[in-house]
Amino acid sequence: MKYRLMAAVSAVSMICTLNLAAAAELSFAASSTGNNLEFFRKQFVVFEEKTGHKVNIVSMPSSSSEQFSQYRLWLAAGNKDVDVYQTDVIWAPQLADQFVDLKEAAKDVAGQFFPSIIASQTVNGRLVALPMYTDAPALYYRKDLLEKYGKQPPKTWNELAETAKEIQDKERTAGQKDMWGFVFQGNSYEGLTCNALEWVKSSGGGQLVEPDGTISINNEKAAAAIERAKGWVGTISPPGVLAYQEEESRGVWQTGNAVFMRNWPYAYSLGNGADSAVKGKFDVTTLPVATAGDKPSSALGGWNLAVSKYSDEQEAAIELVRFLASEEVQKARAIELSNLPTLTALYDDKDVAAAQPFMPEWKPIFQDAVPRPSATAKVKYNEVSSKFWTAVHNTLSGSGTAAENLELLEADLTTLKGDSW
Repeated sequence: MKYRLMAAVSAVSMICTLNLAAAAELSFAASSTGNNLEFFRKQFVVFEEKTGHKVNIVSMPSSSSEQFSQYRLWLAAGNKDVDVYQTDVIWAPQLADQFVDLKEAAKDVAGQFFPSIIASQTVNGRLVALPMYTDAPALYYRKDLLEKYGKQPPKTWNELAETAKEIQDKERTAGQKDMWGFVFQGNSYEGLTCNALEWVKSSGGGQLVEPDGTISINNEKAAAAIERAKGWVGTISPPGVLAYQEEESRGVWQTGNAVFMRNWPYAYSLGNGADSAVKGKFDVTTLPVATAGDKPSSALGGWNLAVSKYSDEQEAAIELVRFLASEEVQKARAIELSNLPTLTALYDDKDVAAAQPFMPEWKPIFQDAVPRPSATAKVKYNEVSSKFWTAVHNTLSGSGTAAENLELLEADLTTLKGDSW
């Protein structure tokens, strides 16, 4: 009896030791935008209970440009401290060699995602990141104020400016001294590339760099689009918009001090939060165009999950990636954060539609969204984007005209391109 008991205790001890050996401690680098980190923390509790692994969050700035710079430094140094990275849709071609190929690990679920999004994360046949949520911005508008003044959501940029100015001025006269007509992301960073690409593309000015590699940005329509945006600064948009990123824009909007806002879907659920001054007072529509009948253009965004090839816990890291990209977690993210799923089935989910009525209508917005030229410029994309947002920011802040700055930009991009991208 004594020996059987000792054998049983020994077996239990061995099982516990094996479980401890199998458990991994992972570090996950993620954006601090909105309630993103809070959501991850809740999901990690579930993941840790299921697997025995532990996950630590490495909080990153909300600026995607700052995130990319830090990621590139860590990965170039072969940093083992981060196992999983939350990655922007545009980074796949630039960081592909630093990430684990997930094709085999995701072969049973890859077909459930939108094919175009899987394709955006596939480089030279390697699936370098698994899609977590997709993104495309829209025009947020105060439906209560538009109804108050008998206005319809604007279809063109000029209509937006006229409506924004009229409502802004009347609201200020009525005592709302801090009211502005329109807020967007005018800081000198990746977000301005997205905004400006939308202005240019929706005005018939091309896509900065075309899919065939042609540098197309130096044209009259593109210049006119950027000059039009310059006219907003200080009239319908606060002078400080030149330093705004997503969260600064949302801050003005959510306190009730803007008629219109350009932003991503995440701002929808936050705008309807209990502490929001605009709860129940707003709606969303497609971004305006230059001329009635033109096609609206939203920049394609989205965030994905990549495993570092330098991680010593790759197997556990892949488990975490699959968990965070799963239908269960994407559904919770859609309901709680109004992030757009990358799984096609969730757009027909009744719970998602009930919690976020706008979401099924957003599907065509991101399916028709304009990709940034990361697939074309490849490892040079970050320099392309930086040169573009700098030229645009210079114009918005009064340092040269759009025509002058785009001519200089074309010369810089031509030199950067060389014989090919």
